[in-house]
Amino acid sequence: MPRKPPSPSNRASPPPPQEAPGSNASIAAVAALAGVSTATVSRVLNQSKPVNAETRERVEAAVAQLGYRANPFARSLTSGESRLILVVVPDVANPFFAEIVQGVESVTRRNGYSIVLAIAAGDGPLDAVYDRLTDGVISMAHTQRPRTGGRDLPWVACSEVMTEGSTPYVSIDHRQAAMDAVQYLLNRGHRRIALLTAEEDYAWARQRRAGYETAMARAGLPVDPAYVRVARGTDYGDGSEAAGGLLTLPEPPTAVFAVADTLAIGAIKAFRRAGRRVPEDIAVVGFDNVPLAQVFEPGLTTIAQPLRELGAVAAELLLEQLAGGKPEPRILPHALVVRDSG
Repeated sequence: MPRKPPSPSNRASPPPPQEAPGSNASIAAVAALAGVSTATVSRVLNQSKPVNAETRERVEAAVAQLGYRANPFARSLTSGESRLILVVVPDVANPFFAEIVQGVESVTRRNGYSIVLAIAAGDGPLDAVYDRLTDGVISMAHTQRPRTGGRDLPWVACSEVMTEGSTPYVSIDHRQAAMDAVQYLLNRGHRRIALLTAEEDYAWARQRRAGYETAMARAGLPVDPAYVRVARGTDYGDGSEAAGGLLTLPEPPTAVFAVADTLAIGAIKAFRRAGRRVPEDIAVVGFDNVPLAQVFEPGLTTIAQPLRELGAVAAELLLEQLAGGKPEPRILPHALVVRDSG
């Protein structure tokens, strides 16, 4: 008589599948190797609930053996926290924004967060992927209020002064800084001072223009509309293009205040091509103190913003929000750095 096959309950269970070290191991594989549930592995990795020492050691050993790395996107879906910060910049190539991003990253990294960069796209809402998978936003774009696809993400404005709503921000006093720059030129004896500015979607551009106009008014000097040139953007080429026409005026300016170092450096290049010497024929003062300002010839006289500190403080304000706090806006100090161009 043939023997009956053993019932399923009597069969030996096959060993759990093993994944090679360094492979894209799953949390289930870690749990199987450690002999615990996936929930226990999650508690150990996220330190969300107490786990006894012996169990923790088994889980950590399995993680090390399999080379497991937690997927932040999966963690976002299960825990509601990705530990990813979205940093929105208008231009990734501009050294001004690059310096601020380094300041942001210095703080987020220390606190266990990573950053994701996105280029600003006007005033539209955030991409749904960012909206879903990041914990908060640091924005250097000109939007006056956070707009997301659904969630009310914690939001901090960096460099821009938010005049509407309750969005926390970190910035400098752009109007006063511009007044300081123009006053420096006035003190050097200049009276025909031109303004090289940017599109005034940005609050800082409006505030720097207001500072220029205030300084000129206090000196009893009218602002000649022909001396105010609006660049298409804030790149070096935009500065060259906008400044070139100043030299064709019947009475060209003897000095230029540019609202960004990139515009100022572009202007100097245009003046040189036209055979003008800086500062002997025309002085130039910039704004921001990007790294190139010091090594460019001539060295650029400029308003120094604490760029990395702006980024670091923005990150601190966002982390305070994520911890349930209500941070106050911060205004950081600026300084006039005198070099050779002014």
